[in-house]
Amino acid sequence: MAARNSTRRPLKSRNAVWAAGLARWLAKAGVSPNQISLASVAAAAIAGCCLLRGSYLAAALFIQLRLLCNLMDGMVAIEGGLRSAAGEIYNDLPDRISDALILLAAGYSLAWPAFGRELGWTATLLALMTAYVRTLGGARGLAQDFRGPMAKPQRMAAMTAACLLALLDSRAIALALIAIIAGALVTAVLRVRGIILQLETR
Repeated sequence: MAARNSTRRPLKSRNAVWAAGLARWLAKAGVSPNQISLASVAAAAIAGCCLLRGSYLAAALFIQLRLLCNLMDGMVAIEGGLRSAAGEIYNDLPDRISDALILLAAGYSLAWPAFGRELGWTATLLALMTAYVRTLGGARGLAQDFRGPMAKPQRMAAMTAACLLALLDSRAIALALIAIIAGALVTAVLRVRGIILQLETR
């Protein structure tokens, strides 16, 4: 079976002094990793509402807050020694909900093109597929594959950039969804190929 820490997404920001300090503060304040994971869903829901209202700057900020929660829940759990039996459920399931809240809202917010809602749904389904393929590899005893080009951090970076560009032209949201769809499709294919190659060479 793969090592437990193979389920953690490799992030350079975990080594940042500010991140370690914030994680320590949250742990000392008695905030549990599971609470932080749930807070990420709340941040994503607010980001989605902001997208629907055309409040693009606020949407960008709450997307980044969602990512900060995603960083902190794992750091508080592991570096803070506050792992729980259900921790991995709280770590992964809220991410899928958060992706859907943001990407679907982005699609429904579009006045252009006419198939904006379809873009949102397609981006959401492919984002879920990339995560499903990753966990499928883990279920087969492999280290989970977090490669891109359109893993969660890249999807949210694209949406954040699109929100900022939408302050000038709202069509940036549609272009970001198209990029996420194309990138997530490539990501899913690469991860499937990687899993098959590893299983066949065992």
